[in-house]
Amino acid sequence: MKKIIASAIMGLAAATAASAADMPVRAVKAPPPASWWDTLTITGQIEVGGTVNSNGVSGGNFGQLFTDKADSLFLNQALLTVQRPLDPKATGYDFGFKFQAMYGSDARYTHFLGEFDQSIGGRNQFDIVEAHALFHLPWLTAGGVDVKVGQYVTLEGAEVIYAPDNALYTHTYIFNFGIPFKHTGIMTTTHVNPMLDVYAGVDTGVNTTFGNRFDCFNCGDNNKAAAFHGGFGLNLLDGALTVLATTHIGPENPNVSSVVLAGVNPNTALRYLNDVTVVWKATDKLTLTTDLNYIRDDGFNATGYGVAQYATYAINDWLKITGRGEIWRDNNGFFVASFPGNLDFVGIEHGNPLATAISGGPTTYGALTVGLAVKPPVPKELEGLTIRPEIRYDTSLNNTTPFGGGTKSSQWTFASDIIIPFKIK
Repeated sequence: MKKIIASAIMGLAAATAASAADMPVRAVKAPPPASWWDTLTITGQIEVGGTVNSNGVSGGNFGQLFTDKADSLFLNQALLTVQRPLDPKATGYDFGFKFQAMYGSDARYTHFLGEFDQSIGGRNQFDIVEAHALFHLPWLTAGGVDVKVGQYVTLEGAEVIYAPDNALYTHTYIFNFGIPFKHTGIMTTTHVNPMLDVYAGVDTGVNTTFGNRFDCFNCGDNNKAAAFHGGFGLNLLDGALTVLATTHIGPENPNVSSVVLAGVNPNTALRYLNDVTVVWKATDKLTLTTDLNYIRDDGFNATGYGVAQYATYAINDWLKITGRGEIWRDNNGFFVASFPGNLDFVGIEHGNPLATAISGGPTTYGALTVGLAVKPPVPKELEGLTIRPEIRYDTSLNNTTPFGGGTKSSQWTFASDIIIPFKIK
């Protein structure tokens, strides 16, 4: 009986196999690639924060721009971003764009000249941070060339305007005074090979747009000369080590009578802003970042230079700690200043004689900062919410007194912010 059953099972299996062999094989269709519109996103964030200064409110938090007011609260950024980035795997032609607008106290320092820069006199102002078109061109190399046309943030520096991409709430002297913030122009990125990118572009200058007249205090460009922006990036150790070396070279002094009378030709006196940022992911938890900076203005024979070193350690999935040390030398007291009025920073960029800048004098600044980035468990709609408390010590290393309204050689600041993200699409 068992032999009969076994024979029947074997016969059924053979018949099934034969039937399957006669059936056509249906290929499993791969999901269609995402459409252009599918990769368009609309996101935003709100950043609010506050600071307390050991010297009190007198003189504010000297050496800081975006957190300049002592013992004060800030609506730093209410930011909206609409973008369709380039496909990083594109082998043919591709195009995208980015538009980012901001309302808040940070906008006092991020304005493009001639664009909403004097439309609001209060602390919270409106600004277009970026507005540009993007193109990928399969030219020259296997990786092709990316082209950015319009208004965009600078290549330079370890820190950026977009708050979530910074490890700490307050910024370095390098970010505040040693690099540009934004440009209007054309920037190209040539992907020479997986290890090397070359950047080259031309723009109207630092934080500028278009249009200039002599003694114009609201023009889009504070002189009539163009500038070069470029450099190279290295991607090493399978991405664990990156190096970005960039420069911005062009006249940046305003085309006004006070500058001309000082013996400076605002259209030919060059300003060199040079920066090298090295990021090494030493382990899965430890990231080390070094920012080297050198700036020179030929018109006023002024130089500034320094280094900032960061170490960020991921304690767990929701908590990181960052330590940052910096030394920055303002050799002539030309670059580091405070701007007591809400429109004074852009006024100085325009060359407006009514604008006020309070210099710290020729000073070597030292700063030590320790802070946390806390991402507590939150609903999915608030994923990415971050709280960043910190303690910071600033001091003069050459016995000057730039802090406390010009009466102190150092200051302690205690600060914290909260970043609340949201996504529309």
